[in-house]
Amino acid sequence: MQTAKDARDAGRLLQSLPVSRRNAALQHIHNQLLHAKQEILAANTIDLQAAAAANLAAPLVARLDISCPDKFRNILQGLLDVQNLADPLGQIQSATTLDHGLHLSRVSCPIGVLLVIFEARPEVVVNITALALKSGNAAILKGGKESLHTLIAIEKAIKIALSLAEIPSNAFQLISSRDEVSELLTQDKYIDLVIPRGSNALVQQIKQNTKIPVLGHADGICSIYVHQDADIEMASSIILDSKTNYPAACNAVETLLIHSSLLTSALPQIAKPLLSSSVTLKCDPASFDVLKDLSHLVIASTEQDYNTEFLSLTLAVKTVSSLSEAIKHINAHSSNHTDCLISSSQTVASQFTSQIDSANVYWNASTRFADGFRYGFGSEVGISTCKIHARGPVGLQGLTIYKYVLKGAGHVVADYTSGKRTFLHEKDSEK
Repeated sequence: MQTAKDARDAGRLLQSLPVSRRNAALQHIHNQLLHAKQEILAANTIDLQAAAAANLAAPLVARLDISCPDKFRNILQGLLDVQNLADPLGQIQSATTLDHGLHLSRVSCPIGVLLVIFEARPEVVVNITALALKSGNAAILKGGKESLHTLIAIEKAIKIALSLAEIPSNAFQLISSRDEVSELLTQDKYIDLVIPRGSNALVQQIKQNTKIPVLGHADGICSIYVHQDADIEMASSIILDSKTNYPAACNAVETLLIHSSLLTSALPQIAKPLLSSSVTLKCDPASFDVLKDLSHLVIASTEQDYNTEFLSLTLAVKTVSSLSEAIKHINAHSSNHTDCLISSSQTVASQFTSQIDSANVYWNASTRFADGFRYGFGSEVGISTCKIHARGPVGLQGLTIYKYVLKGAGHVVADYTSGKRTFLHEKDSEK
């Protein structure tokens, strides 16, 4: 397919550009998006009106909306943050002297061509473009139809910026049809990595229809466990933030595990601020018995609730009798995204962080910190729960791989197999 081939050709040129050129392009994109802000927001209004008319789910609409000042400001700031990060390319990760005059280095380089498929969030096209550009990767992007007008307006600004920066336009291409995606998923000769960013159904569909490596995440079924020695005021604050700061986010908490010894002494204190924030609590029998008289928002849970990403003001609550039971529950029901312990014990925290099999494991901190910007990555292409080269928030480092560069002086293997020469294999302290 020509789109993929063009991206490959443009990407090879892009990765050869000095970081000064790549940074200058990021500045052009920032300036053009700022210049086109009103046009972009007008397009976003059209998409939001269409979403309302189609009765799209509230979490989807929330992700689609970029009209609030902070959101657009953060989009622009993300570009500058990526611009200010160190060049991820050409970094010597390890070096070995194999023999006198024979030096081996592992050097960071771009992955190549990325195919990024995402739903709803129009700012993703800016995040991906920034990170791909800085890391020397070409990108083909497919957004959801619900954000089409916004994406077209953003793409227009980015294309102008790339032209001003003398960056090949084919390095960043926006496609719009499912047929194009289906065709691109067969192009393993030209595309190196597929990044689906959206629902679990989207990720699974992509994985089942391509031979290209896929970096994606499942649902954000994030849990918080409150241990028996927890500071309850701290616990209440963390849980409230994790649930209500942005309920539609994949790093919002969906399940609260509470130690049985805290049911009557602490759970009501934790629950009241949640209920005051209109959070529905879906409780197991033990926690329901304690909270049922507090509000009509306290209801009985089902087993499926502990496997559900609500993306709304809903929280499943379950009682556990020990740290081991909490860990067992999380590893059985978690989507391996972000899970948190609230405890005052270093010993308990060590056991929790070592035994929880998730990309992000926290001790006494809100699950909402699982984000590339908050990790200092400038931005992110998504949060990976895969166990491949990148896990957790994927920033610049997650979009690079490495190559081995060997520098010799006429060395040949025959000299070593014959015993004429022997290897030194000395690790170089200075990379």
